[in-house]
Amino acid sequence: MSDRIVMGVAALPEPERTWLAAAEQLPIESVWQGGHILPPTSTGETITRLALMTAWTERVRVGTAVLVLPLYNPAIVAKQIADLDSHSGGRLSIGVGAGGEFAKEFEVAGVPLTERGARTDEGVEIMRKLWSGRPVSHAGRFLSFQDVELRPVKAPGREGSAMQPGGPRVMICGRKEAAMRRAARTGDGWMPYLVSANAYARSVETIRNEAAATGGELRPGFEWMLYLYCSIRRDGDRARDDVTKFLGSAYGDKPQEMLDRIAPAGTPEQVAERVQAYVDAGARHIVISPAAPSDTLEVVTLAAREVLPRLRLPAEAK
Repeated sequence: MSDRIVMGVAALPEPERTWLAAAEQLPIESVWQGGHILPPTSTGETITRLALMTAWTERVRVGTAVLVLPLYNPAIVAKQIADLDSHSGGRLSIGVGAGGEFAKEFEVAGVPLTERGARTDEGVEIMRKLWSGRPVSHAGRFLSFQDVELRPVKAPGREGSAMQPGGPRVMICGRKEAAMRRAARTGDGWMPYLVSANAYARSVETIRNEAAATGGELRPGFEWMLYLYCSIRRDGDRARDDVTKFLGSAYGDKPQEMLDRIAPAGTPEQVAERVQAYVDAGARHIVISPAAPSDTLEVVTLAAREVLPRLRLPAEAK
């Protein structure tokens, strides 16, 4: 497990040039954004958002949280991501998940919901093959090809591609056991969302046990991540109101005490105490997703400048 605690942020509500420029001045290491094809609200699509974040940043790592991989042809996605990674100078990471929240997305994409797990597994395998830098073949349940070689676009000002060797790191997103098994088998890291600190600690053990049971180890440099919905304000009551409004539409049937466990809200001191519980549980890369209807840059600024410095590694991790 890493001996560093780092912070990333989600570019909400949509990637925007001035917001990202301000975020890059903060002591953060990454920015993330996901998306859907047919969401219930007017929100963007994942690869489109990724391209914007890649173009509008210079320093930070840029990632998807989450790319619903079974909705896409993995060969096309592999090429898009390879080109963006090259253009960025090798700064991309890809968070993938099986999705399923919006059944109409799968209907319009011609993908049965029952296949989403298997398509995610095969998609990750195909992308990694195509990012290998050599001719590859694949004979799978959903896609087959022979002797093909993916060639990423040349990076600006360079003789060749700047794609990371072997391609971007792949984070497995999700909080159910299927996602944990997938992370243990094929992921470069695991990034759940809407989990309590206690659930995170149990999941770390589950993933480690799954890796051991399959006769192997976690991939080198495996990242223990967390996508954390939260709000941080000088006025703690405003922060708690933010979370209730932001998550209430999707999780309105959940009692307030449950929202409190999975989406910290309050002053920087109060939120730092809650985030520390996740660090103690094993999380090392915390992605702050502002659960707020407005002023999201304020939330991530307080997170980076006043929450992150308060976090400490557990004694056994030092």
